[in-house]
Amino acid sequence: MTTRRTRPAPRPPEGTPPRAELARQARKALADAVRIARWAADGAGPGGPPLAAQALEHAAAALELSPAQVRSGWDRARLAGLVELHGDTARPGWRLRAWDRDDSAVLRGWVALFDAWSLVHPAPRDIESTAVAEAVEAVPQVLSLLQLSAGPVTVPALLDLLGQRVAELHEERCEVPYGPQPLPAPAESVPTAHSPELVALLLDWALEGLAAVGALTLGAGQATLTPLGNWAVWVKLEQICVAAQSPAGNIEQAAADMLLGCARLTPGPARAEYRAWLAARPVGSAVAELLGVARGEDALLRGLAFEALRVVGAPAEPEVRAVATDPSLRPYALLWLAEYDGADPEDAQEVLSREEATWLWVDTAAAVADHGETGLLVRHLDTAVQGTVPALLDEVRAVGHPRTVQVLVALAAAHPDPALAKAVRKAAFQVHTGGA
Repeated sequence: MTTRRTRPAPRPPEGTPPRAELARQARKALADAVRIARWAADGAGPGGPPLAAQALEHAAAALELSPAQVRSGWDRARLAGLVELHGDTARPGWRLRAWDRDDSAVLRGWVALFDAWSLVHPAPRDIESTAVAEAVEAVPQVLSLLQLSAGPVTVPALLDLLGQRVAELHEERCEVPYGPQPLPAPAESVPTAHSPELVALLLDWALEGLAAVGALTLGAGQATLTPLGNWAVWVKLEQICVAAQSPAGNIEQAAADMLLGCARLTPGPARAEYRAWLAARPVGSAVAELLGVARGEDALLRGLAFEALRVVGAPAEPEVRAVATDPSLRPYALLWLAEYDGADPEDAQEVLSREEATWLWVDTAAAVADHGETGLLVRHLDTAVQGTVPALLDEVRAVGHPRTVQVLVALAAAHPDPALAKAVRKAAFQVHTGGA
């Protein structure tokens, strides 16, 4: 037996509701989005973004909502991963399937919506895009102040913090000219990046956007984080995620639960768990169960299922070869087959086409966004086959992965480079709206 030392999980701030209550609040906040997602998943077929006019009318009549409510709920459903578009067909996301029974799936869905607040509530068109990007980048500091204050914070205090942070970001972007330069002016004479009126407008927009996703409430001249918002900011500050706990004997678990239980193990102990689980089952039914999990919507489970199939070896080869025609499984199957045929794991990527490698990159990023830490998502950029971020974004937009928007929003929220984050946010907006 192997004893693993783990750091005790940080405890949320005193007064944070239990996870079950947080999930109840998230379900309430996304109630309309869930209704619309289920309506779409039942075969109503809303078509690609933006929501088709005919489908909009049908949904409004069927659900007894206004067209504006349907359009808003549809956007929220897509951003929260409740529904996914495959061409012109809407399919239920894995979170929608687990919505009524899995509090973790509910909370991950709400956090995905929280990360996409600037898409839920777009900035006024007359504000320069650079100023919008600076405001989005400065919002985490505003949220941190709200979280640390553990209560209402006045708008003037938030305005002062946002103004300072936006000014810092503006100054950081200034290029240093080449050659001898005159001495800089005294600090007190350095102009602010934006006018007070623009900063106030940016703050109003940000607070309204965060309120729109249920992260905070607005009062007379003040803002307060909701319990959900307070918890989400704490989670991000602690850089932890909602993920499965370490395994405590997975031999009798279903494949999905077994894989989740092994998610945080190192490769050696994980393979031992896979072998024990496989030894307790007929190989044919075990392979079928693992492939059934791989066909699901959770990208982490898809990758782990193929790791477990590597332990199976030769008995799994016919079934793996058969699923290579499934677009969502093809990259994983081709890599499995290449390694089975003797290719070095580092060289196996060569069997993938550019499009297949890009699909796999997005799928892996979706797994990291759902189950991993911020730094992992940023480092995942380095694994793309494209040589530059613009090339990656172009090909990611074209590959049509159903989780593209969520992956790009999460990457933009995580990346420390303001210019790169801005480009990624722009790409996410273009995919979300169906633009070029």
